[in-house]
Amino acid sequence: MLKTTLVAATFATFFAQAAFADDTMMKCDDASMMKIQADMDAMKDDAMKANAMKEMDMAKEAMKANKMDDCTMHMDMAAKAMKG
Repeated sequence: MLKTTLVAATFATFFAQAAFADDTMMKCDDASMMKIQADMDAMKDDAMKANAMKEMDMAKEAMKANKMDDCTMHMDMAAKAMKG
């Protein structure tokens, strides 16, 4: 009985982590930057796009300066700006 409960709890933890994966901060790397840039290019709302572009510009500057924490923060803010 205890073994079954532990296995069920393990699976529940795994699925909960997958469900909340979108809420985690992005990586500061070229692939992530290109993905966000492609998403921004497809946006129709100019005001939201401008906010996201501003955050991405700051992320790119932080990446050049090797400030990875700042870069990931700005990338996260850009992704949130695109969602509204």
